[in-house]
Amino acid sequence: MDTPRRVLIVEDDAHIAELLRMHLRDEGYAVEHAADGEDGLRRLASGHWDALVLDLMLPGIDGLEICKRARAMTRYTPIIITSARSSEVHRILGLELGADDYLAKPFSMLELVARVKALLRRSDALARNARLEAGSVALHGVSLDPVARTASVDGRRLDLTPREFDLLAFFMRHPDKVFSRLDLLDQVWGYQHEGYEHTVNTHINRLRAKIEADPADPRRILTVWGRGYKFSAGPADAP
Repeated sequence: MDTPRRVLIVEDDAHIAELLRMHLRDEGYAVEHAADGEDGLRRLASGHWDALVLDLMLPGIDGLEICKRARAMTRYTPIIITSARSSEVHRILGLELGADDYLAKPFSMLELVARVKALLRRSDALARNARLEAGSVALHGVSLDPVARTASVDGRRLDLTPREFDLLAFFMRHPDKVFSRLDLLDQVWGYQHEGYEHTVNTHINRLRAKIEADPADPRRILTVWGRGYKFSAGPADAP
């Protein structure tokens, strides 16, 4: 018998948490609930979770801080933020800190379950792709190992967040191919929603700061005006 996928809910509203737990358990997930930030962070750090459903406004440590700390952990856990803070600023901030999706309250329980399923499918697909593309990639002075999830530029080890690594790996698997921001959201983040493109710009700027000699004059991740971005397969000193 297959081991059920494990989902952690960090939510201070007991009624919402119980509804989430019932719906997710009905779908066969093993579910645990933490009612405050400290307990949520402790459970997250001590367990092997397949998904995290995370409220932003929590007693103690808030959801954004938990999201930030989760992305500093070795294991990548897909995160859905749920919050009454439905403004674009909070949505973008949550995504930039590493959340995979954002659902504003009030939301449909069926939609939340559907999004958890979609995230887990996406996570499984990424893991399969990493196994299929297990060979290291070296291009334009950048070396990347998709299994060890390590990367370096000109022999210097890079300190990348999980999302930065995924974005760089995707670019390097498709050298000189142009992708729009929506293409990148779909292929790397796993969704394609208008209004989320800003997070792509932020991650590309962060990557450029780490892999370019002069981020203001990039030679690796190039902007193709009116179309999107590409990773140049040419030499680092190309004009």
